Parts: sequence; structure tokens; C-alpha cells
Amino acid sequence: MTQHFKGKYEVELKYKLTSKTQFLSYLQAMNPEIMLEDNLEHDCYFDFVGGSPLKEQNKSVCIRNMQPSGIKLWIVKGPEADRCEAVNITDSDKAKSMLLTMGFNLVLELRKTRSIYFIGKFHATVDHLEGLGDFAELAIMTDDESMLGQYKQELLELAAKLGLTDAQLESRSYREMQTLQG
Repeated sequence: MTQHFKGKYEVELKYKLTSKTQFLSYLQAMNPEIMLEDNLEHDCYFDFVGGSPLKEQNKSVCIRNMQPSGIKLWIVKGPEADRCEAVNITDSDKAKSMLLTMGFNLVLELRKTRSIYFIGKFHATVDHLEGLGDFAELAIMTDDESMLGQYKQELLELAAKLGLTDAQLESRSYREMQTLQG
């Protein structure tokens, strides 16, 4: 996995796009490095039923399968908002089976089309989720907890250069948005 996705903390700002075309125009003007475009992602979220579900602890466990890139990830987020760890896996079906064996249940499946770009040390994703719309996420991962505030400020400055406004900020996760819609 690229250096852009290493670290146990993620500073991320998500924006609801009013015009994907306009955002992509601003992005292309910054001459980003393209990691992938129009990849299909299938996210399977797992949680316990009863006891103390992960969602109540502000944690999530997700197995992600990306095509056509072939990337497969095991992603754990929380409990802190900036806490995020991901690891490449070779067999997503086996990972899902292992979670089910440990007593987890599949609680949500999300499908999205995602493009990932690198702008210096930051990465930008452009996502489309059926029924939810188009979004841009600006983020950086790090192991240095002391840098989280500074990175957030730098991401806000990058967002402004990309034509994004505070009114477009979305604080809910895709999981939360999908659950509310469903």
C-alpha cells in the first residue's frame, strides 16, 4: 500500500459536492497524481448483535473489495474520530468468514464508485454512492498524533483551493448516511 495510507490516525474532511464537474476541474488544475479512477468498491460492515455493539463504541470493522484494482482491505475505525487503521488482505471472502466465525454479523453493505488522487502529502477521493450523491474526501494518514490539528488546518486550506465551502462539509460517515436513508 502506498505511503499515503500508512498510519493509525486519519485526518479527513468530507464534502457533499454540488458540482462534481467543477470540483474535478479545480482538482485537475492542481495536477494531481492519479492512483485509480472509477474503481468499484464493495464495503461489508460487521458488528456484534447484543452485548456492546461496536457502533455504540464509535468503532467500525469493514472488509473492502476494490475492482478492477484488486485491492482488498481490512479497515478498523475508532473509537476516536481520527483513529483509522487498514491492512491489505489477499482473501476478502476468508476474512469475512473469519469475522462471522468470531460472532460478528454482516450489518451493512455499501457500494460506491471511487477515484483516488494524490496532491502532495494529501489524498483526495471522489465518490459516488447511489442514492446519496457525489462526495469529495480530503485526507492524510499519520502515526504522529501531535500533527492532527495542523493537518486539519492544511486540509481546510486545500479544500478552499478546490472550491469547497464549510456549507458542504459532511460530518456523517457513509455508513451513517446509508443507515438513515435505509
